[in-house]
Amino acid sequence: MKVIVIGAAGTIGSAIVEELGHRHDIVTVGKTRGQHQADITDYAQVQALFARIGQADAVVVAAGIMALEPLSGMTPERFRVGLDSKLMGQVHVALAAQHALNDGGSITLTSGIDVYHPIRHASNAVASNSAVEGFVRGAAIELARGIRINVVTPGLLTESKDAYGHLFPGFETVPARRVALAYARSVEGAQTGQVYQVW
Repeated sequence: MKVIVIGAAGTIGSAIVEELGHRHDIVTVGKTRGQHQADITDYAQVQALFARIGQADAVVVAAGIMALEPLSGMTPERFRVGLDSKLMGQVHVALAAQHALNDGGSITLTSGIDVYHPIRHASNAVASNSAVEGFVRGAAIELARGIRINVVTPGLLTESKDAYGHLFPGFETVPARRVALAYARSVEGAQTGQVYQVW
């Protein structure tokens, strides 16, 4: 299969490329790196991306930023960071992909453990990730041509413990290579509308 991985240079993205690259043709995309560049917060750039790449069998998104900040100092402008990037960025990809993927293709998005286990300073993340999961459930019953959509919800990555571990006291970590298996399950499996939790 021809699989587009958006956010391919990140920790999760790199593991996805490693896992799926053994069996499929991978097209790497990043905001500034990869074979192709696109800012997923800009729908026009996402549409142009699919036009450049051409027909594909699957798209995986392991990208999107959020404002991890105390609620006491949060502003509407800062709250939009996650909504514009983690939520709408992935929605943009799904909206464009439904027309660009081959019949029977798949879309895999990314959420986060904070949806189920909220942590401090993550109101923006919880809201954005919860909405991503809701979007996937709703989109799954409407996508045509046999196209499937799922979302992977990873826990705290082992590789990211030094950077983000202070936000997750008492949480176990999960290696990126194990998280990547859930993306493979989504791309190569048969389910749709699923939330694959890996923690």
